[in-house]
Amino acid sequence: MDVLLIIDVQQGVMKATHHQQPQVLANINRAAAHVRQHHGRVIYIQHDDLPGDELEPGSPGWQLHPGLQPAKGDSRVRKTACDSFLETELAFLLAEQAVDRLILCGSNTDFCVDTTVRSAAAHGFEVLVLNDGHTTADRPHLSAAQIIEHHNWMWQHLSLPEGRSVTLLTTDQLLEAAQPALAC
Repeated sequence: MDVLLIIDVQQGVMKATHHQQPQVLANINRAAAHVRQHHGRVIYIQHDDLPGDELEPGSPGWQLHPGLQPAKGDSRVRKTACDSFLETELAFLLAEQAVDRLILCGSNTDFCVDTTVRSAAAHGFEVLVLNDGHTTADRPHLSAAQIIEHHNWMWQHLSLPEGRSVTLLTTDQLLEAAQPALAC
């Protein structure tokens, strides 16, 4: 089974200034619909910050981005660090399923997406990253496009134990490579 992790696509994280934000949101929604259609699971990861911060649980900034299209049956996991596995229920949720692949997308490329890609690989999962499904904002020293390009290259060249890798693909490639539904 495929599991799509949608990382930190929250109102206080994914701003209009994020690189190609409308296209990234559309690609995330397309990927989510595809995974659901093929009997996979969609998990939204939400970052919790301290009281008074923009991502305080329950605050407007903490809410999922209004451009997302969650569906009944999707799950949510809350976290307090960049790593979606660290001190969360994510590993437990994934252990309950017969997970073949983790497909990752979200915001911000250079923080929580990157850390979760590396952690998922370290946990032994086959990791796919939608190279047109993650984004970030410009930083003082690099443009968002440069950060995204750098991470897309870096993930493909991680030094991982034999048999493990991080594969990048576009949303269109994911949709074209549909896996048949599992027979019972």
